[in-house]
Parts: sequence; structure tokens; C-alpha cells
Amino acid sequence: MSASTHAVVTGGDGFIGRHLVARLLEQGCGVTVLDRATGAPSPPESAGAARIHGDVRDPDHVARAIRRGVDVVYHLAAVVGVDQYLARPLDVIDINFTGTRNVLEASARAEARVVMASTSEVFGKNPSVPWSEDDDRVLGATSRARWSYGTSKALAEHLAFGFASQRRLPVSIVRYFNAYGPGQRPAYLVSRLVHRALNGLPLTVYDGGRQTRCMTFVADTVEATLAAGTAPAALGEAFNIGSHRENTVSEVAALISELTGGTVPVRGVDTGAGLGTEYEDLGRRIPDTAKARKLLGWEYRTPLREGLEKTITWARSAPEWLDRPDTGAQ
Repeated sequence: MSASTHAVVTGGDGFIGRHLVARLLEQGCGVTVLDRATGAPSPPESAGAARIHGDVRDPDHVARAIRRGVDVVYHLAAVVGVDQYLARPLDVIDINFTGTRNVLEASARAEARVVMASTSEVFGKNPSVPWSEDDDRVLGATSRARWSYGTSKALAEHLAFGFASQRRLPVSIVRYFNAYGPGQRPAYLVSRLVHRALNGLPLTVYDGGRQTRCMTFVADTVEATLAAGTAPAALGEAFNIGSHRENTVSEVAALISELTGGTVPVRGVDTGAGLGTEYEDLGRRIPDTAKARKLLGWEYRTPLREGLEKTITWARSAPEWLDRPDTGAQ
């Protein structure tokens, strides 16, 4: 990125969005954040960005942010989190589909490059891991709101590929696998466990904690996203962005317990009791990242222990975050 680059980040006040905006500003880029949350005091790490309070579902809001002179658009706006998939399926679908269509249309008019954030959820419950970018999608029943996010993100990917082939829009897709780090809402595996540990609450582990995940520190996720916005070989491609180191949920919980002093117990929770029968968990979620290494020159670099240490250090200094409600099962 050069100092003359102007980037738009939709969802720039979200977890990954804040880190991405901060990194763009460090590189000297001009940055505009489009987010419904904008209007509150600017996060310190992104205070140098221009800000537009708006919703990607409103084409006028999107057009205010994405216009001639914008070089690259990082489209991260989404409703994220299992609790949100189950409670707000209409918002999940509408933001992912209508919002993405609006962003792609505005980017095509502005002749801006686009990087669209997607998710490992597009693969659904395909049991054949690790997943490469072109592996099959295996989804559950449409009557289960749990699949609304992955399905709508997959449709958003179809939109992006359609704009690339039919409208010649320069677009790339990054599929995030279990990003974690400072500032994440305490509703995800790492953030919830760190939040509970530092508040002296039992560490809840679902269904024995035998599920495996490939945890990816947010700084590595951001570097991959930036690479997708600059590498010529990234155009028209989708990339799995994640660690290839597999850990059980129990191992993650045990390490967090150790790093926070080991004073709180680990307690098992049944998924059905904690999240209801609408939710189906996945036994393994592992990316094949060979394509990102080859075309982006990227691979994750932060070991889990180091990433957790950084996250816990940040959390200890963030009383407002520690005071937030725990949205996981109790």
C-alpha cells in the first residue's frame, strides 16, 4: 500500500475491521470507515480515519463512501456470531446479500478493487478436512437458522464472482478461519473463555471439548486481507485464511486457564442446553492454505500461546470489555 492509496472499510468498527483500519493507517493510507456503529467515539486505533455512519443495505450510504478516487474497498460488514445467527437470521441474510450487492455495484461505478470477507462457514459440515478453496459445501436444513450465515455468505461470494466475470470488477475473497485477538466481542471461543477466566467464572466447554479448531491471531488475518488487496494474482480468487495448526477446544481452554492463573474450573456444557437444538456444531474445521502461500505469499505466523498472551494482556487493561455481558452459555 502507498500513502496515496485510499481505502474504504465497511464494518470498520467491527473486530477485524478495527485492526485492519489501524494497519492501513500505519501504512499511511487514507481510510474511510462505513459502519452502522460509527457515531460513537472513534476507537483510538482508528481515530485518523474518515467516518460515515451508514448501513450497507442502504445504497445511498454506500455511494457516499465508495466513489471515484477510492482505490480499494475492504467489505467486512456483517452480522457475526452464533448468537446472532440464531436471533437475527433476517439481518444476517439481508446484510450479506443486499449489502454485498450494494458494495459491489458502487465499487464497479468507482472502478475500485474489492476484497470481500467471507467465512469458513461456507463449507458447512463437509467432513473431509482440510478444506481447499474449491471443496464441496455440505449444509444443513434451511429450517435451521444456524446455516443462514454460511449460506448467505456463499451467495455473496457468487455475487462477487459474478461481478468479476460479467462486470470485470477486480475482486478477491478471503475466508476467515477462527480469528481471535484483542477487542473481540466475548461471544466466540477464545474471547469468551478469556472473558470468563478474567472475571473468575468457570470456563464453559461444549460437548466435551473434543472439537478441533485452527485459531488465527487477528494480526495474521489482517496481513492476509491486505495481501489480497494488493497482489495481482489475487484477482478473481478466493483464499482460505487461517492457521493449519489444529487444537481441540479443551486444549485452548486449558491454555487460557494456565495463562490467566489457573484459578477457575473448566465446566462442560451440552450444546443443546446451551444454544438450543437449532445449532449444529462442527467436529473439525481446518483450512488448506497452500493457495494463500503460493499466490499471496502469506501464512499464519503467530503461535497460539503467543496470540493468547497478547489477547490476555490487552484484556486485563480493558475494564469496559471485562464488564461486558457474557453471551455464551452459562
